[in-house]
Amino acid sequence: MGRGAGGWWLLCAAAALAACARGDPAPRSRSCSEVRQVYGAKGFSLSDAPQAEISGEHLRICSQGYTCCTSEMEENLANRSRAELETVLLDSSRALQATLATQLRGFDGHFQHLLNDSERALQDTFPSAFGELYTQSARAFRDLYTELRLYYRGADLQLEDTLAEFWARLLERLFRQPHPQHLLPDDYLDCLGKQAEALRPFGDAPRELRLRATRAFVAARTFVQGLGVAGDVVRKVAQVPLGPECSRAVMKLVYCAHCLGVPSARPCPDYCRNVFKGCLANQADLDAEWRNLLDSMVLITDKFWGPSGAESVIGNVHVWLAEAINALQDNRDTLTTKVIQSCGNPQVNPQGPGPEEKRHRGKLVLQEKPPTGTLERLVSEAKAQLRDAQDFWISLPGILCSEKMAMSAASDDRCWNGMAKGRYLPEVMGDGLANQINNPEVEVDVTKPDMTIRQHIMQLKITTNRLRSAYNGEDSDFQDASDDGSGSGSGDGCPEDICGRRINRKSSSSRTPLTHALPGLSEREGHKTSAAAHCPQACTALLLLSLVLSAARPPWR
Repeated sequence: MGRGAGGWWLLCAAAALAACARGDPAPRSRSCSEVRQVYGAKGFSLSDAPQAEISGEHLRICSQGYTCCTSEMEENLANRSRAELETVLLDSSRALQATLATQLRGFDGHFQHLLNDSERALQDTFPSAFGELYTQSARAFRDLYTELRLYYRGADLQLEDTLAEFWARLLERLFRQPHPQHLLPDDYLDCLGKQAEALRPFGDAPRELRLRATRAFVAARTFVQGLGVAGDVVRKVAQVPLGPECSRAVMKLVYCAHCLGVPSARPCPDYCRNVFKGCLANQADLDAEWRNLLDSMVLITDKFWGPSGAESVIGNVHVWLAEAINALQDNRDTLTTKVIQSCGNPQVNPQGPGPEEKRHRGKLVLQEKPPTGTLERLVSEAKAQLRDAQDFWISLPGILCSEKMAMSAASDDRCWNGMAKGRYLPEVMGDGLANQINNPEVEVDVTKPDMTIRQHIMQLKITTNRLRSAYNGEDSDFQDASDDGSGSGSGDGCPEDICGRRINRKSSSSRTPLTHALPGLSEREGHKTSAAAHCPQACTALLLLSLVLSAARPPWR
């Protein structure tokens, strides 16, 4: 009797364990209809999509509990999540690109319009006022405006040298014009050029134009170049591909809730921010130099006003040229006398015409064109827009979470924390690469910054230095502006105490304790990912009953 009873209890225990192993009671198996609907809506075939939950040991990214995703579905959704994020990043940058491009077109068009208006005014007024004195030198004036445009457009020209060469050429042409009967060989013209600085044939106009034009053109072209560089950096950085660890993290953020059968669960706010702070860590390192660039651009707009401002100078180059020719006419006789005293009498050309009849021409007095208000409007709009764009790089994680990811309104037991519906406990990481060393969501190697983004950080730094030089009226080359490859304060490198130690990151199956609080489970149970973790309640009850009965039965005799 005792042995029979003992055998009966063993059979009960074995039956209970077998029932748990087989999973005969299936209250845990839930329908995957909602997941199938979402999956099919994205254009994927439903032929292999399960109708009800299956065991998830095959999953490589999402938790390996009961799941509505096959391996193929997980892979498809991972690829889709990466493509969707890349599209979202491009979309987020397009608005800023468009703003910068609009500013670039506006300022560039205005500055070129000023210069074109100046040349047009010269062509309209100089022929009637100066006659042959102008027409025989018209090419020199055309060449001057051509080189001013080239300089503004970024050509490798020295503006002071360009102006000095123009005045030298103009003096030669205007000195020849009243002396057609003389031979003026190169050595004589060289002597004329050497005397020009002391004789000041054009009065103060060359010096005033040089000082003002240098400041005005340098400020205008460097500002426009800054807008171009800013837009170029935004466009190219938005195309930097996402790393594999970021792709895994984004899949968990966006679609692992679907695989778990809770597609309606929205990401917890801090969880979402940590994912994107890890994914966009290198982009956030642009922040310091980006702010420096925009600050310098706002500052240099102060140089657009006043007597040496772009508005006054670029649109009134012809006024200074008119003053120069007026001064030459006043000084012609004195100039000829002093040149002959210093350089000797030029030889008479036996085949040349006789001396030109002396004709007195009136002076051309031009008024500076008053500002139209266009530049003032452009500057006002640009200042506001550049200030709004200052935190663009570090604000991206928050923007993506709040506007693109349908983030949960609060971190509570109902939001998706990457493993289940439940609160998200880890703190939010700081901005930039160095601050991601302990990011719980994205494995980031802080010792390996993205070199493409580092190049753009250096480009921002160089452009900022050029803007600061332009603010002081100096035209610096790119080579002069770059001092090293580190990028001050831009996070190009990371501190030794961080980069000197490489953290061994844990896999998703052995995460830091209490990374995610799972509702109703202890810390240890919350990290179980096998199907056994979902043993139905009936299995548990049977097992406990069998153990109790076994403990209560009499011992073997």
